[in-house]
Amino acid sequence: MKTNQNHSITLASIAMALIVLSPLAIDIYLPAFNDIASSLDVELENLQASITFFMISLGVGQLIVGPLSDKYGRKPIAYLGVAIYVVSSVVVYFASSIDILLAARFAQGFGASATTVVAFALVKDNFNASQSSHMISYLNGAMASVPALAPTLGHWLTIHYGWRSNFAFLAIISLVVGVLVWRFVNEMPRSEQQNQQPFIGVKHFIAILKEPTFVFHATLCALTTSAVLAYITSAPIWLVSHVGLTASEFTLWFTINAVINILAYIVTPLAIKKFNRKNVLRFGLILTVASGIFLQVFAHQLTAWSFMLPIFIASIGFAGIIAPSAAQALSVFPNQAGTVAALLGFIQLSGSGLVTYATQTLDLPIPDLVTLHMWLVIPAFAVLFGKRKNYVFQPE
Repeated sequence: MKTNQNHSITLASIAMALIVLSPLAIDIYLPAFNDIASSLDVELENLQASITFFMISLGVGQLIVGPLSDKYGRKPIAYLGVAIYVVSSVVVYFASSIDILLAARFAQGFGASATTVVAFALVKDNFNASQSSHMISYLNGAMASVPALAPTLGHWLTIHYGWRSNFAFLAIISLVVGVLVWRFVNEMPRSEQQNQQPFIGVKHFIAILKEPTFVFHATLCALTTSAVLAYITSAPIWLVSHVGLTASEFTLWFTINAVINILAYIVTPLAIKKFNRKNVLRFGLILTVASGIFLQVFAHQLTAWSFMLPIFIASIGFAGIIAPSAAQALSVFPNQAGTVAALLGFIQLSGSGLVTYATQTLDLPIPDLVTLHMWLVIPAFAVLFGKRKNYVFQPE
């Protein structure tokens, strides 16, 4: 019994290690934006695409590697993901131009998509339904904690070893994770049905996309995530270049918001249990739109408080939107949870990346850009406060 318990703890730890590679690659190098821009002789704004490209490939990759992991097994896909992640990190380390950096970041997103899919698959393969529910909460908690810790680590690495050391760290840590997968993960036997399944079940995806409830909530997740992404890509530029914060001060503000975000995601499930998904979603929408108003009123004062206070409020609103909407989207097809999750991940991550990349071409002032993303969810009010509110919500 003790051996089985130890093995479960080991698998849970490996799943967490696999899944944090994605947010780690997003957040660790944010404090180094100025140094990277100077080193590659580009404008800070050009580095925003290094995050959006990563997010797009992270989403697209899940559609590809999800079915592959079912067909060929978890370990081969984990090895593939780690290999791509390591190579792309090394390429960024030696990058001499912004084009090379962006191409490597796009590839790195594909690697991270594989490690993310395998992390959730390991939970499904090795834990029962009740244990899986708890484990998924732990995985989401691990992902949410990275933005609170990674910038501090990235700032320290940048000061002592230069900005390229962030990507050396990513290469090393992903190699360690790959070794852990090789040493401690046992491959589950593949069934005949799994061996014969198609590369990508397009018909299954089309059937899900015909369900209005899924489409509404998946779109809402994507638009909300685009607001998060707009903040992540813009905050270093606004707070450091325009407001005048040091890298240490920026890291502190970013960490405070990450802690608020973690707390919001902890409290939101309790709020859903007490008030139901629909009411929590309405509250999240109201907070998000109100945050955009506050940002418009105060951000141009060029202080950290005037920009970050609306962001703090919005972070609570984001949790109030994404948590109930993701749960509702996943509940529509309970017998196809894996396929639904892959499609939701694709729409949420790639969709948010594309939307953010498109709005960045508008050359809006950063507070206006972030506000625009916060207000993209406004059309949802027409559904959630109108006659069709019950149409997009299944019974809980």
